[in-house]
Amino acid sequence: MEALASLGTDVPEWRYVCKVWAQKRTDIQNELDRELAEGLGIADRVIFSSGRVSRNFMPYVLSACDVYAAPSRIEGFGMGQVEAGACCKPVIGIRAMAMVDTLAHNQNALLAEVARENRTSEVIVGEEHGFPPGHRVQFPTPRIVDYRASVRDIAEHLRALLNDAELRARLGAEGRRRAVEMYDYRVVARKFMAIVQAKLGIQ
Repeated sequence: MEALASLGTDVPEWRYVCKVWAQKRTDIQNELDRELAEGLGIADRVIFSSGRVSRNFMPYVLSACDVYAAPSRIEGFGMGQVEAGACCKPVIGIRAMAMVDTLAHNQNALLAEVARENRTSEVIVGEEHGFPPGHRVQFPTPRIVDYRASVRDIAEHLRALLNDAELRARLGAEGRRRAVEMYDYRVVARKFMAIVQAKLGIQ
């Protein structure tokens, strides 16, 4: 949102749809994001959607956007980014975590650099992780818990994509190609079986 607020009149009129899966954590985050949007003066352009939809409907939701901006703070694989690519949408990501494997800068996505790494030497975990309430885990060496992308980079990528339909189409088409060739479940299943067979010595 900070990146969008910085664009001014450099781009066509836009709307930012923030789609999240409804849960207590995201309700809290949405409220903080609403406050941020108000403070930035863009609240009238930000739409929050926390309703649950089926997996079958999600491709229609993704296909309705022009740009899928998701420079996530922490990402194990980046399924949303790959799924957006499968829907022929250009993606804005962050040059960190799994996105350096699933997204290729200026091919199927535009990647923002990491502006900050947040580290911690201690976390509190609880029953949801199989521990008693308030259990503390300490790390001898501080660990990265999440990242923050460069707002300036995100703004530059948004400016480029929102002003260039040809660039959006090129990145989106490559996103679709890569998703089909690399992440179709049949492709993944064949690769998985080949690894298992090789490990077990099966011809």
